[in-house]
Parts: sequence; C-alpha cells; structure tokens
Amino acid sequence: MSAPAALVAVRSDADPAGPPAAGPVVVLLHGFGSHEHDLAGLGPHLGAPWVSLRAPLALPHGGFAWFPIVTPGDPDPEPVARATEAVWAWVDAELVPERQVVPVGFSQGGLMATQLLRTRPERVAATVVLGGFVQGAEQPADAALAASRPPVFWGRGAEDRVIAPHAIDRTAAWLPGRSTLVERVYPGLAHGIDARELADVRAFLDDAVGNAAA
Repeated sequence: MSAPAALVAVRSDADPAGPPAAGPVVVLLHGFGSHEHDLAGLGPHLGAPWVSLRAPLALPHGGFAWFPIVTPGDPDPEPVARATEAVWAWVDAELVPERQVVPVGFSQGGLMATQLLRTRPERVAATVVLGGFVQGAEQPADAALAASRPPVFWGRGAEDRVIAPHAIDRTAAWLPGRSTLVERVYPGLAHGIDARELADVRAFLDDAVGNAAA
C-alpha cells in the first residue's frame, strides 16, 4: 500500500457546510477497495445533505481502504485510529462545530462509522452500519455510550460470507448494550445493499433525526 493520501470528498447539491439549523450531514464511508463515488448514489435517498469520503490508503491494484486487512475481522487498532482521526480532521475543517453528522458506512466503512460514534459521540446524531462490524479494541467513549444508548442501524445480508463470523458475533454482543439498536438481516442478500435495506435506512433516519430535507 502507498502512504495515506488526503481525504477526497464528493458532496450533495445541498450544502453540507451550511448552518446547524439545516440538520445533520450524512457522511458516507465506502468499503475496502472502493472509492468515494461508490456510495454517492445512496445520498439522494437519505433525506439530508451528504458527503462521500475517499479512504486514505491507496491500494496497489486500484481502490482505497480505511485500514489494511491482515486478520479478517480483527483490524490492527493503530491504522483504524489514524483513519478515524483523518475523518474527524475532514469534519472539523469542512463543517461548523455545531453541525452533527450521521456516519453511514458499508463493510469496512461500517466499522469506520462505529469508530466515529465510539470516539466523539456528541458529534454523531445517528449511526448506520451496512454489512459491517465493530472492532474489538476499547474506544474512548464506550462507557458513555452504555449510558446514552444513541440510535444505531445495523443491517446485513443473511448470505454475507465476506465478514468473518466472529466479527459478526462480536458486533451482535456489543451493539445492544451501547446503542438503541435497530437490527435487520435480509434473506437472500449477500455482501451488498439492496432496496429493502435502503428503505429501512431512510425510515430509521426519519425516525432518529428527522427528515432534514423537509
């Protein structure tokens, strides 16, 4: 892998850099080997201004990653922490301090969505994890989350064979005690996102943070 690059973003037409009164900003976080355009098609369906970020690590054969995969389901905490800091650096530079975010991550990006929640929960209005998981290392805000129980959506395909089973088990044990969890498992879905899940995510966001577009 090459050295980490500066984060690149694709933005919605509605200005994510607007005032807090405009509501939270959806931050789309793609999976391993993908890029900032991959999830951008979801943005218009989520009812809020959005930004889709490119992960900082360029892969040798194309695409980008938030952190290297060494042991599937058990990422090294150090590169995960660096990627988390890079996302927060982008948020701090581009959004006013009072503007909350809604991380929406797929696969490896799903772990990154939980990292934002587990490091600065006061900045996170709600969290969406699609085909992803949580890392095992304890994070700064874990104890606070057990008390506040913020809204989290966790959706995955019943036929997903990409995410390691022990990582799914870890996530299933971790989320209920540290969030107000909406969990969905989709029959027939592998490692992907379909119309059923997207509709459920929109309903979750409407309920959890309101429809910013309205």
